[in-house]
Amino acid sequence: MQDTSPQKTILLIGASRGLGFAMVEEYLKRGWRVIATGREGSTEKLSQLSQSTGGSLEVEAVDITIPDQVTALYGRLKDRQLDVLFVNAGVKNDDWQTIADVSTEEFVRVMVTNSLSPMRVIEAFQHLVRPAGTIGVMSSGQGSLTNNTNGNYEVYRGSKAALNMFMRSFAARHQSDAKTVLLMAPGWVKTDMGGPGARLSIDESIPNLVSTIEAYEGRSGLHYLDYLGRVVPW
Repeated sequence: MQDTSPQKTILLIGASRGLGFAMVEEYLKRGWRVIATGREGSTEKLSQLSQSTGGSLEVEAVDITIPDQVTALYGRLKDRQLDVLFVNAGVKNDDWQTIADVSTEEFVRVMVTNSLSPMRVIEAFQHLVRPAGTIGVMSSGQGSLTNNTNGNYEVYRGSKAALNMFMRSFAARHQSDAKTVLLMAPGWVKTDMGGPGARLSIDESIPNLVSTIEAYEGRSGLHYLDYLGRVVPW
């Protein structure tokens, strides 16, 4: 019997490479319509992929650290309805730097990219997500205060902990909303950012992460989960 259910739509912010690009590929495999973004000049891989998707992949350019570009993207998409809005944004400083070493400029760069900018996107686009849809961000297990027992990568940890807190505030302000709100920890994955020594391959992380997002559809409220659906402690 043919599946006649309407095609679901996800807006994936930060999808030009690494985990974001892998999410695009996974959602396309699952029959979704994907609107994927990357910064200007970084969307070539997405554009090449879109040519073989029969219109299921749309590519947009946006730098979410520039508010005017976020506003312009909203203007282009304001008439769309989304089943999932997912923001995958992440940079890090040099691994060796502690809070005592990092420059103010580098600290601001990491915090603005990883914490402030994703929230600006969510605040701008939340109303395009259907009433029982999902809003998610790519957090990290390193954003857990409980699990920080070695102090490494502390600026990056701090940026993800801040993102978690901002998402908790967002969820608290929308307690009557039926949407699912997700903080997703993909695990330590072999990417340009994760490095070659990471524990997981993209294929071990992303299909499971997408399955977890789908499994939580309709489960309103805020959830902090890893790629296998395990609860991450705050």
